[in-house]
Amino acid sequence: MPERKAVVASASGLHARPAALFAEAAGDLDVEVTIALDGTPEDEAMDASSILSLMTLGAGNGDTVVLRAEGPGADEALDKLAALVETDLDAV
Repeated sequence: MPERKAVVASASGLHARPAALFAEAAGDLDVEVTIALDGTPEDEAMDASSILSLMTLGAGNGDTVVLRAEGPGADEALDKLAALVETDLDAV
């Protein structure tokens, strides 16, 4: 299963506005994407398109997250979402 690691750039982490923007982008994709903090077992990864899951994840500024997806278009989806994580979404 393809995966990407990305460092959270938003000052507030993946909370509030950054979480909403990320969840919307993940939900717009044709593949199912999961997210977890680096080091979390794969079977504990959460739905990346769920704002509630993102808030529960508790990813803060500077934390590394692991994004995983499977199926056609997975690599492109992961590249897009990893770039989003590494963007300061508080400033958007």
